[in-house]
Amino acid sequence: MSKIKQKIVPHLWYDKEAKEAAEFYASIFPDSKITNVKTIHNTPSGDSDIVSFELWGQKFMAISAGPYFKINPSISFIVNFDPSREKDASEKINEVWNKLSEGGTALMPLDQYPFSKRYGWIQDKYGLSWQLILTNPEGEERPAIVPSFMFVGDKCGKAEEAINFYLSIFKNAKQGLIARFPKGMEPDKEGTIMFSDFMFENQWFSGMDSAHEHQFGFNEAISFMVSCDTQEEIDYYWENLTAVPEAEQCGWLKDKFGLSWQIVPTEMDEMMSKGTPEQLARVTKAFMNMKKFDLVELQKAYKGS
Repeated sequence: MSKIKQKIVPHLWYDKEAKEAAEFYASIFPDSKITNVKTIHNTPSGDSDIVSFELWGQKFMAISAGPYFKINPSISFIVNFDPSREKDASEKINEVWNKLSEGGTALMPLDQYPFSKRYGWIQDKYGLSWQLILTNPEGEERPAIVPSFMFVGDKCGKAEEAINFYLSIFKNAKQGLIARFPKGMEPDKEGTIMFSDFMFENQWFSGMDSAHEHQFGFNEAISFMVSCDTQEEIDYYWENLTAVPEAEQCGWLKDKFGLSWQIVPTEMDEMMSKGTPEQLARVTKAFMNMKKFDLVELQKAYKGS
Protein backbone atom coordinates (compact mmCIF):
# COMPACT_ATOMS: atom_id res chain seq x y z
CA MET A 1 0.00 0.00 0.00
CA SER A 2 1.54 3.32 -1.01
CA LYS A 3 1.84 5.90 1.72
CA ILE A 4 -0.60 8.78 1.32
CA LYS A 5 1.23 11.99 0.55
CA GLN A 6 1.03 14.42 3.46
CA LYS A 7 -0.64 17.49 2.02
CA ILE A 8 -0.61 19.56 5.22
CA VAL A 9 2.66 20.06 7.09
CA PRO A 10 2.98 21.79 10.48
CA HIS A 11 5.50 24.65 10.30
CA LEU A 12 7.35 25.82 13.42
CA TRP A 13 8.91 29.28 13.75
CA TYR A 14 11.98 29.66 15.95
CA ASP A 15 14.29 32.57 16.63
CA LYS A 16 17.56 30.70 15.89
CA GLU A 17 16.92 27.15 17.13
CA ALA A 18 15.11 25.41 14.23
CA LYS A 19 17.92 22.96 13.45
CA GLU A 20 18.77 22.31 17.10
CA ALA A 21 15.09 21.70 17.97
CA ALA A 22 14.57 19.38 14.98
CA GLU A 23 17.65 17.35 15.96
CA PHE A 24 16.36 17.14 19.55
CA TYR A 25 12.94 15.84 18.42
CA ALA A 26 14.42 13.41 15.89
CA SER A 27 16.54 11.91 18.68
CA ILE A 28 13.47 11.32 20.88
CA PHE A 29 10.74 9.86 18.66
CA PRO A 30 10.88 6.54 16.78
CA ASP A 31 11.27 6.52 12.96
CA SER A 32 12.45 10.13 12.92
CA LYS A 33 15.00 11.99 10.82
CA ILE A 34 16.01 15.34 9.40
CA THR A 35 15.41 15.22 5.65
CA ASN A 36 16.73 18.61 4.49
CA VAL A 37 18.38 21.79 5.75
CA LYS A 38 18.63 24.87 3.50
CA THR A 39 19.61 28.45 4.27
CA ILE A 40 17.89 31.30 2.47
CA HIS A 41 19.52 34.73 2.46
CA ASN A 42 18.30 38.33 2.37
CA THR A 43 15.01 37.73 4.12
CA PRO A 44 13.65 40.40 6.52
CA SER A 45 15.25 38.26 9.27
CA GLY A 46 18.61 37.97 7.47
CA ASP A 47 19.78 34.39 6.85
CA SER A 48 17.14 31.81 7.71
CA ASP A 49 17.62 28.06 8.13
CA ILE A 50 14.73 26.00 6.76
CA VAL A 51 14.66 22.50 8.21
CA SER A 52 12.46 19.62 6.97
CA PHE A 53 12.13 16.66 9.30
CA GLU A 54 9.93 13.67 10.09
CA LEU A 55 8.81 12.50 13.52
CA TRP A 56 7.24 9.06 13.76
CA GLY A 57 6.18 9.33 10.11
CA GLN A 58 4.70 12.85 10.44
CA LYS A 59 6.37 15.54 8.31
CA PHE A 60 7.28 18.87 9.89
CA MET A 61 9.07 21.99 8.77
CA ALA A 62 10.87 24.56 10.93
CA ILE A 63 12.47 27.91 10.23
CA SER A 64 14.91 30.09 12.16
CA ALA A 65 13.62 33.54 11.32
CA GLY A 66 14.08 35.84 14.29
CA PRO A 67 12.29 36.52 17.58
CA TYR A 68 8.98 37.68 16.07
CA PHE A 69 6.65 34.91 17.22
CA LYS A 70 6.76 32.66 20.27
CA ILE A 71 5.42 29.10 20.22
CA ASN A 72 2.72 28.54 22.87
CA PRO A 73 0.36 25.71 23.96
CA SER A 74 -2.69 26.87 21.92
CA ILE A 75 -1.39 24.39 19.32
CA SER A 76 0.14 21.19 20.65
CA PHE A 77 0.85 17.72 19.30
CA ILE A 78 -0.88 14.65 20.70
CA VAL A 79 1.40 11.61 20.66
CA ASN A 80 -0.48 8.30 20.71
CA PHE A 81 1.36 5.40 22.33
CA ASP A 82 -0.80 2.50 21.20
CA PRO A 83 -0.16 -0.83 22.99
CA SER A 84 -1.54 -2.70 19.96
CA ARG A 85 1.20 -1.15 17.78
CA GLU A 86 4.03 -0.70 20.30
CA LYS A 87 4.72 -3.71 22.49
CA ASP A 88 6.46 -1.54 25.09
CA ALA A 89 4.11 1.47 24.82
CA SER A 90 4.05 2.08 28.60
CA GLU A 91 7.86 2.22 28.89
CA LYS A 92 8.15 4.30 25.74
CA ILE A 93 5.72 6.97 26.98
CA ASN A 94 7.79 7.38 30.16
CA GLU A 95 11.03 7.56 28.19
CA VAL A 96 9.73 10.23 25.78
CA TRP A 97 8.23 12.20 28.69
CA ASN A 98 11.55 12.21 30.54
CA LYS A 99 13.45 13.44 27.48
CA LEU A 100 10.94 16.19 26.69
CA SER A 101 11.00 17.22 30.37
CA GLU A 102 14.68 18.28 30.18
CA GLY A 103 14.38 22.03 30.60
CA GLY A 104 10.63 21.78 29.98
CA THR A 105 7.49 22.47 32.06
CA ALA A 106 4.72 19.99 32.83
CA LEU A 107 1.31 21.55 32.03
CA MET A 108 -0.49 18.39 33.25
CA PRO A 109 1.65 15.79 35.06
CA LEU A 110 2.15 12.32 33.56
CA ASP A 111 -0.44 10.40 35.53
CA GLN A 112 -3.66 8.40 35.42
CA TYR A 113 -6.74 10.36 34.29
CA PRO A 114 -10.39 9.36 33.72
CA PHE A 115 -9.75 9.27 29.95
CA SER A 116 -6.41 7.42 29.97
CA LYS A 117 -4.29 5.19 32.20
CA ARG A 118 -1.29 7.33 31.33
CA TYR A 119 -1.40 10.90 30.04
CA GLY A 120 0.66 14.07 30.42
CA TRP A 121 0.96 17.48 28.74
CA ILE A 122 4.46 18.94 28.56
CA GLN A 123 5.93 22.15 27.15
CA ASP A 124 9.51 21.39 26.10
CA LYS A 125 12.58 23.64 26.39
CA TYR A 126 11.87 25.16 22.95
CA GLY A 127 8.30 26.08 23.94
CA LEU A 128 6.56 23.36 21.91
CA SER A 129 3.80 21.42 23.69
CA TRP A 130 3.14 17.69 23.51
CA GLN A 131 0.25 15.65 24.90
CA LEU A 132 1.51 12.12 25.48
CA ILE A 133 -1.23 9.51 25.85
CA LEU A 134 -1.37 5.77 26.29
CA THR A 135 -4.12 5.04 23.76
CA ASN A 136 -6.95 2.62 24.33
CA PRO A 137 -6.16 -0.12 21.77
CA GLU A 138 -9.90 -0.94 21.48
CA GLY A 139 -10.62 2.41 19.81
CA GLU A 140 -10.34 3.26 16.13
CA GLU A 141 -6.68 3.62 15.19
CA ARG A 142 -5.17 7.11 15.01
CA PRO A 143 -1.75 8.21 13.72
CA ALA A 144 1.12 8.46 16.19
CA ILE A 145 1.18 12.29 16.07
CA VAL A 146 -1.93 14.49 15.79
CA PRO A 147 -1.88 18.32 15.80
CA SER A 148 -4.30 19.74 18.37
CA PHE A 149 -5.96 23.19 18.44
CA MET A 150 -7.09 24.74 21.74
CA PHE A 151 -9.63 27.54 21.37
CA VAL A 152 -9.08 30.01 24.22
CA GLY A 153 -9.91 33.62 25.13
CA ASP A 154 -12.33 35.21 22.64
CA LYS A 155 -12.09 32.05 20.48
CA CYS A 156 -13.29 29.79 23.31
CA GLY A 157 -16.57 28.11 22.35
CA LYS A 158 -15.72 28.25 18.65
CA ALA A 159 -14.06 24.83 18.31
CA GLU A 160 -17.15 23.20 16.81
CA GLU A 161 -17.71 26.03 14.32
CA ALA A 162 -14.02 25.90 13.32
CA ILE A 163 -14.07 22.12 12.85
CA ASN A 164 -17.17 22.34 10.63
CA PHE A 165 -15.53 25.18 8.68
CA TYR A 166 -12.37 23.13 7.96
CA LEU A 167 -14.41 20.02 7.11
CA SER A 168 -16.35 22.06 4.54
CA ILE A 169 -13.25 23.50 2.84
CA PHE A 170 -10.77 20.64 2.73
CA LYS A 171 -11.27 17.42 0.77
CA ASN A 172 -11.24 13.84 2.13
CA ALA A 173 -12.71 15.06 5.40
CA LYS A 174 -14.73 13.44 8.18
CA GLN A 175 -15.68 14.00 11.81
CA GLY A 176 -14.23 11.60 14.40
CA LEU A 177 -15.01 11.61 18.12
CA ILE A 178 -16.84 14.44 19.91
CA ALA A 179 -16.90 14.75 23.71
CA ARG A 180 -18.65 17.77 25.23
CA PHE A 181 -18.21 19.42 28.61
CA PRO A 182 -20.94 18.30 31.03
CA LYS A 183 -22.58 20.59 33.60
CA GLY A 184 -20.48 21.54 36.60
CA MET A 185 -17.10 21.88 34.85
CA GLU A 186 -16.94 25.67 35.23
CA PRO A 187 -15.42 27.85 33.89
CA ASP A 188 -15.94 25.51 30.89
CA LYS A 189 -19.42 25.87 29.51
CA GLU A 190 -21.73 22.89 29.17
CA GLY A 191 -21.91 21.64 25.58
CA THR A 192 -18.64 23.18 24.40
CA ILE A 193 -15.99 20.83 23.05
CA MET A 194 -13.93 18.99 25.65
CA PHE A 195 -12.24 16.88 22.96
CA SER A 196 -12.89 16.23 19.31
CA ASP A 197 -10.91 14.79 16.48
CA PHE A 198 -11.52 15.14 12.77
CA MET A 199 -9.81 14.35 9.50
CA PHE A 200 -9.19 16.40 6.39
CA GLU A 201 -6.92 15.70 3.44
CA ASN A 202 -6.67 12.21 5.02
CA GLN A 203 -4.87 13.67 8.06
CA TRP A 204 -6.14 13.68 11.64
CA PHE A 205 -6.38 16.81 13.79
CA SER A 206 -7.98 17.48 17.14
CA GLY A 207 -9.73 20.46 18.72
CA MET A 208 -10.97 21.59 22.13
CA ASP A 209 -12.37 24.64 23.90
CA SER A 210 -10.85 25.92 27.14
CA ALA A 211 -12.46 28.73 29.16
CA HIS A 212 -9.62 28.84 31.70
CA GLU A 213 -7.40 31.93 31.92
CA HIS A 214 -4.66 31.49 29.31
CA GLN A 215 -2.12 34.18 28.51
CA PHE A 216 -1.77 32.98 24.92
CA GLY A 217 -3.68 32.27 21.71
CA PHE A 218 -3.05 31.24 18.11
CA ASN A 219 -0.19 33.08 16.39
CA GLU A 220 2.18 32.67 13.45
CA ALA A 221 4.72 30.61 15.44
CA ILE A 222 2.86 27.45 14.41
CA SER A 223 1.26 27.49 10.99
CA PHE A 224 0.11 24.80 8.57
CA MET A 225 1.51 24.54 5.06
CA VAL A 226 -0.95 23.34 2.42
CA SER A 227 0.77 21.97 -0.72
CA CYS A 228 -1.08 22.83 -3.92
CA ASP A 229 -0.41 21.28 -7.34
CA THR A 230 -2.00 24.07 -9.41
CA GLN A 231 -2.69 27.81 -9.30
CA GLU A 232 -6.43 26.98 -9.17
CA GLU A 233 -5.86 25.06 -5.96
CA ILE A 234 -3.77 27.91 -4.48
CA ASP A 235 -6.58 30.34 -5.36
CA TYR A 236 -9.25 28.04 -3.88
CA TYR A 237 -7.61 27.67 -0.44
CA TRP A 238 -6.57 31.31 -0.35
CA GLU A 239 -10.05 32.62 -1.08
CA ASN A 240 -11.75 30.23 1.34
CA LEU A 241 -9.38 30.65 4.28
CA THR A 242 -8.04 34.20 4.34
CA ALA A 243 -9.82 36.56 6.76
CA VAL A 244 -7.16 39.09 7.89
CA PRO A 245 -5.86 41.19 4.95
CA GLU A 246 -2.90 42.59 6.91
CA ALA A 247 -1.64 39.05 7.65
CA GLU A 248 -1.35 38.16 3.94
CA GLN A 249 2.32 37.90 3.09
CA CYS A 250 4.64 35.48 1.24
CA GLY A 251 1.96 32.79 0.93
CA TRP A 252 0.84 33.20 4.58
CA LEU A 253 -2.70 33.99 5.63
CA LYS A 254 -4.76 33.99 8.80
CA ASP A 255 -8.26 32.51 8.98
CA LYS A 256 -11.24 33.87 10.94
CA PHE A 257 -10.27 31.82 14.01
CA GLY A 258 -6.74 33.25 14.07
CA LEU A 259 -4.99 30.13 12.74
CA SER A 260 -2.13 30.73 10.30
CA TRP A 261 -1.83 28.80 7.04
CA GLN A 262 0.73 28.86 4.26
CA ILE A 263 -0.71 28.10 0.83
CA VAL A 264 2.30 26.92 -1.16
CA PRO A 265 2.89 25.29 -4.55
CA THR A 266 4.00 21.64 -4.23
CA GLU A 267 6.89 22.53 -6.58
CA MET A 268 8.26 24.97 -4.04
CA ASP A 269 9.52 22.06 -1.95
CA GLU A 270 11.62 20.81 -4.85
CA MET A 271 12.85 24.33 -5.68
CA MET A 272 13.95 24.88 -2.08
CA SER A 273 15.58 21.48 -1.63
CA LYS A 274 17.24 21.10 -5.05
CA GLY A 275 17.83 24.69 -6.17
CA THR A 276 21.29 26.20 -6.56
CA PRO A 277 22.12 29.21 -4.33
CA GLU A 278 21.36 31.48 -7.32
CA GLN A 279 17.99 29.82 -7.96
CA LEU A 280 17.12 30.04 -4.26
CA ALA A 281 18.05 33.73 -4.20
CA ARG A 282 15.83 34.45 -7.23
CA VAL A 283 12.88 32.49 -5.84
CA THR A 284 13.26 34.14 -2.42
CA LYS A 285 13.35 37.59 -4.00
CA ALA A 286 10.24 36.78 -6.07
CA PHE A 287 8.15 35.44 -3.20
CA MET A 288 9.13 38.24 -0.80
CA ASN A 289 7.03 40.57 -2.97
CA MET A 290 3.99 38.29 -3.13
CA LYS A 291 0.97 37.91 -0.88
CA LYS A 292 -0.76 34.97 -2.55
CA PHE A 293 1.78 32.86 -4.47
CA ASP A 294 1.86 33.13 -8.25
CA LEU A 295 3.09 29.77 -9.50
CA VAL A 296 4.08 30.98 -12.99
CA GLU A 297 6.15 33.87 -11.57
CA LEU A 298 7.91 31.52 -9.13
CA GLN A 299 8.70 29.06 -11.95
CA LYS A 300 10.11 31.95 -14.04
CA ALA A 301 12.29 33.12 -11.15
CA TYR A 302 13.56 29.57 -10.61
CA LYS A 303 14.44 29.12 -14.27
CA GLY A 304 15.89 32.63 -14.50
CA SER A 305 13.65 33.48 -17.44
